Amino acid sequence: MIDRRKFLAAGVGVGVTALTAGCKPTTAATASQQVLRAADVHVDGYPTVEAVRWIGRYLSERTDGRLNTMVYHSGQLGRETVTVDLVRFNALALARVYLATMNDSVPATRILSLPFLIDSTPHLRRTLDGELGKSLLGSFERRDLVGLAFYDSGSRSIYNTKRPIHTPDDLRGLKLRVPVSEIFVRLIHALGANATPLPYGEVFSALQTHLIDGAENNIKSFHSSRQFEAAHYWSESQHTFTPDVLLMSRTAYERLAPKDRELIREAASASVPYARGLWDSSENKAREAIVAGGVKVNAVDRESMRAATAGITREYLREPELARLYEYVRATA
Repeated sequence: MIDRRKFLAAGVGVGVTALTAGCKPTTAATASQQVLRAADVHVDGYPTVEAVRWIGRYLSERTDGRLNTMVYHSGQLGRETVTVDLVRFNALALARVYLATMNDSVPATRILSLPFLIDSTPHLRRTLDGELGKSLLGSFERRDLVGLAFYDSGSRSIYNTKRPIHTPDDLRGLKLRVPVSEIFVRLIHALGANATPLPYGEVFSALQTHLIDGAENNIKSFHSSRQFEAAHYWSESQHTFTPDVLLMSRTAYERLAPKDRELIREAASASVPYARGLWDSSENKAREAIVAGGVKVNAVDRESMRAATAGITREYLREPELARLYEYVRATA
């Protein structure tokens, strides 16, 4: 595993040139392989990790090995908020992060974190493949980031160590981990539980030490993080379908030759169906695995949860831009 302290120190000490080796203008002097280094908190083999590797193969095949990617998975470079900053300041070329991580710094992204807005995975994909997806990817520019692609992150449901959850009443008194996002904190509070914002990598130990009683996430992450070994109740609330996003350093992007910029965008776009295929198969396998591991799965009264969280949506829709995006998303349902 990479020594994270040395990695970060090198970023400061050498002006990050070595860490974004694939981010210089393409000239005869830099015609050797250029590596775009990427970060992901998920484990090796996770669909998003494999999607970024696929981008590397795509680039390598089309540049005779001159461009490629290297993925630091399993949170080797820190939590998502840290890796976003590494990308913003060009200490890293790429980062795959959960979109809710960007809700506070890029307000337009809040639309896809609103509870019970997206009905299904096909609905999400139609939304992201249309004009709204393009618009949201462009919104990262104000943060010195280039939005390259959205990847599936599944529907998020509630899991805990105590009991099955059927209605909001069953959540009262429970402490649930949420991403560091205002919307998710308010969502869990509206459902009657106590929200505890924690980085993804700290959830398993927090469950083991009873710092929290449960969390909410997609079923693939619930399985791959092995949190199912500590929390044996999975309740299918499917309260959001918030996706992941692949971000690139704007500085790194602009230092590339125009043809290489086009190629990276092309590769990122082409990686989306590949990632979706991996996601669909891995999601099914994860469900089978947690059931085999003793997790009790139950349906949820989603209408009671939708009613409990409706006030959150109404308040955010006071913002004209979010109201406009809301109408677009519902029109694609």
